[in-house]
Amino acid sequence: MKVMMILPELVEGGVERHVLDLSNHLCTMGHRVWVVSAGGSLEDRLSPDVEVLHLPVHLKNPATALYSAVRIARIASNNRLDVIHTHSRVPNWIGWWASRMSRVPLVITAHSCYRRNVALLPINRADGVICVSESVREHLGELLPVRSAVIFNGMEEPSVTWVGDPGGIPSFLFVGRITQSKGLGVLLEALGGVDGDWRLDVVGDGPQRHQMEALSCRLGLSNRVTFHGFRDDVDHWMSRCSCFVFPSLEEGMGRTLMRAVQIGTPVMASNLPAVRELALDPSELVPAGDPWAWRFALAGFLRGERPSARFDPGRIPSVQTMALRVLDVYRGVLA
Repeated sequence: MKVMMILPELVEGGVERHVLDLSNHLCTMGHRVWVVSAGGSLEDRLSPDVEVLHLPVHLKNPATALYSAVRIARIASNNRLDVIHTHSRVPNWIGWWASRMSRVPLVITAHSCYRRNVALLPINRADGVICVSESVREHLGELLPVRSAVIFNGMEEPSVTWVGDPGGIPSFLFVGRITQSKGLGVLLEALGGVDGDWRLDVVGDGPQRHQMEALSCRLGLSNRVTFHGFRDDVDHWMSRCSCFVFPSLEEGMGRTLMRAVQIGTPVMASNLPAVRELALDPSELVPAGDPWAWRFALAGFLRGERPSARFDPGRIPSVQTMALRVLDVYRGVLA
């Protein structure tokens, strides 16, 4: 099968890791894959068999979007592609236009509970839609086309298991892009009122990093909170912390949470619909966006009075299983 993936950029992030894993695995299964993006640091992680194309598919500009759609439609027609598969809202529009021009079926993956407005029109017009969780499918509701499926993000088996922090001081770990929706500000506000010995390691980067570093200083936490930027050894960090914290304000299905669950790391997570799909007991989750609730939960964890939330790793599919389910969607739109 010949498939073209379109996403804004190949920078560090959940959507990008998803496309990276899916594209590479489809290649190992003998399929031919194109990846279209504006480029990024993860590009060198793509299989040499993946065909890479740089276009301005990250820009919210009708002129560049139309230009990209025409280029993609021409490539799709010339190479007789089977499916155009898009990820994120701007690529969804570009992919929809290219699909109409080339008559190649369009599949969209909805990675989050997007705000319901006219920007979601391509989802309704796509030949097939994949939702990364039941909560995303419920949120989109009647906007979804007839052919839709829920396919959790697939994860490779980790090479490590949780052993805990050997340093003696309890350590919390946050991993992810530093944006408002990831809730790091809520976490810092909460930790500002937590006494005792502890530290927080922030692994990740993003547009709000400087703002969060400034907030950490204002709260008097600069000697307890360390910003490490993006790291390639996230599994190692998860295996050595005392507790992984997932304070997201909204989430389609968090890959970092899934990874922590696979490794067996103790977890404290926001009570969000997608998180509840993995949780064994939703009452163990923390109200999203509530610094006081997070402060109470974190302090209770440090005192040994509040256990970490329990999750079912059996609900997390392998990349192989995810790829096979995605191929089923492709075959459905081609039938």
